[in-house]
Amino acid sequence: MQYRKFGRLDWQGSALGFGAMRLPQTDANPVNVDEPEAIRMIRYAIDHGVNYIDNGYVYHGGHGEVVVGKALQDGYRDKVKLATKLPPQLVSSFADCDNCLNEQLRRLQTDRLDFYLFHGLTKERWTGLRDLDVLRWAEGAQADGRIGYLGFSFHDDFSALKEIIDDYDKWTFCQIQYNYMDINYQAGTSGLKYAAEKGLAVVVMEPLRGGRLTKPPTSVADLWASTSHKRTPAGWGLLWVWNQPEVSLVLSGMSTMEQVIENVATADHSGPGILTADELTLIDRVREEYERLSPIPCTKCGYCLPCPSGVEIPTIFELYNEAVVYNEPRIARFRYRGPNGLKEEQRADQCTECEECVEACPQQIPIPEWLNKAHLLLGPRPQSPIEKN
Repeated sequence: MQYRKFGRLDWQGSALGFGAMRLPQTDANPVNVDEPEAIRMIRYAIDHGVNYIDNGYVYHGGHGEVVVGKALQDGYRDKVKLATKLPPQLVSSFADCDNCLNEQLRRLQTDRLDFYLFHGLTKERWTGLRDLDVLRWAEGAQADGRIGYLGFSFHDDFSALKEIIDDYDKWTFCQIQYNYMDINYQAGTSGLKYAAEKGLAVVVMEPLRGGRLTKPPTSVADLWASTSHKRTPAGWGLLWVWNQPEVSLVLSGMSTMEQVIENVATADHSGPGILTADELTLIDRVREEYERLSPIPCTKCGYCLPCPSGVEIPTIFELYNEAVVYNEPRIARFRYRGPNGLKEEQRADQCTECEECVEACPQQIPIPEWLNKAHLLLGPRPQSPIEKN
């Protein structure tokens, strides 16, 4: 296992961390974790050098922390740093925060969390926590020994990340979504570099976009096959993230023992700057091919905004393109109409077909037409990409 500097701390984290959001299940109900297999996978990872386990209060309906707590018995707790997250949507007082943290400690069968995160911060969620003065609560939990270092996970744009980092000078780390397709999405490369420059350790989540990058369409698979250095799509994706010197640790939410074995082996040969110029060019070509496969040629220039009706046009087109290219509408639908997705007034069905956006679009996209298709796929009565294309 390779190890990397973790921000300002005098501690090195394993290149690969074990994310407990996608543990193996016995059926479609996320609460029904295959406990024996999950424990076997977690302990295999630890036995092979993984020293960071990431969890969250809501993972597997709360059962993720329970299973991890069981996996860390028999001396395994002392071999790792343990991280989990406070869900902002479930707390509105210091008492709520205490109750949540104490429940997590019971689930995980420990008296201390090494790393504690505010979960899934956006600008709006951060404002709510800041108004609650939750940092004062967190510092109290640090003082009484229940949590060690404080950080946050993040799902918003670069300006929001910068604001959160700059608002508090005692952050130890942040967790961002980052992969070779997301260099300009959410925190992006700019956010990665800014956090690292501020001395924060940067933990990367979704290095394979929730597994979508492991199942490439034919044209992308052909590009991977064109190189003499044979790797799986997962291997290419993980090595690209590890190639960035600002990355402290990469989380993988692994669902099978085969994934654990492969990812541990890949981590063993990882490192900043390990990819050659030709290999980086190949990954650039893969990114370009994914973008070429997108049915809507939107460049996110923003000339169509603000929409008079409040429709978030570039975001909707991005979600539609992802659903079609990766043949995975479920995730796009969640981001479109889920509890943390677009507001109803921002969705495609609010379009009045005034066509101001069409006149402004440098790509000459028939925007109202595509908005209608996007809502049919992503909205309350979705249709499949095949039906709509």
